[in-house]
Amino acid sequence: QVQLVESGGGLVQPGGSLRLSCAASGAFSAYDMAWYRQAPGNQRELVASITISERTNYADYVKGRFTISRDNAKKTLYLQMNKLKPEDTAVYHCNRAPWSRTLSWSQGTQVTVSS
Repeated sequence: QVQLVESGGGLVQPGGSLRLSCAASGAFSAYDMAWYRQAPGNQRELVASITISERTNYADYVKGRFTISRDNAKKTLYLQMNKLKPEDTAVYHCNRAPWSRTLSWSQGTQVTVSS
């Protein structure tokens, strides 16, 4: 089992950057991982994923702006977010990938993009 704690969210102006972190416990290095997000009134959606061999995949709406990475020694998942847009405003969660293997959802970290 893996327990997950997200951090790094905040308020940022459009065009700005944030780096999210997800501290994990348990067998982190054995799992494909992903970042998901949920905006108010919307369903949770997949943002980016990374396999245990560090192959990455991105939703079209973040390609070229976001970068997912992992540090297995630190048991930490990252999401570097650049060129942020107001529509990126959401609660961001880390979890296992794919959807069918997700664990119970943790609190997440709020990202607000606003001027």
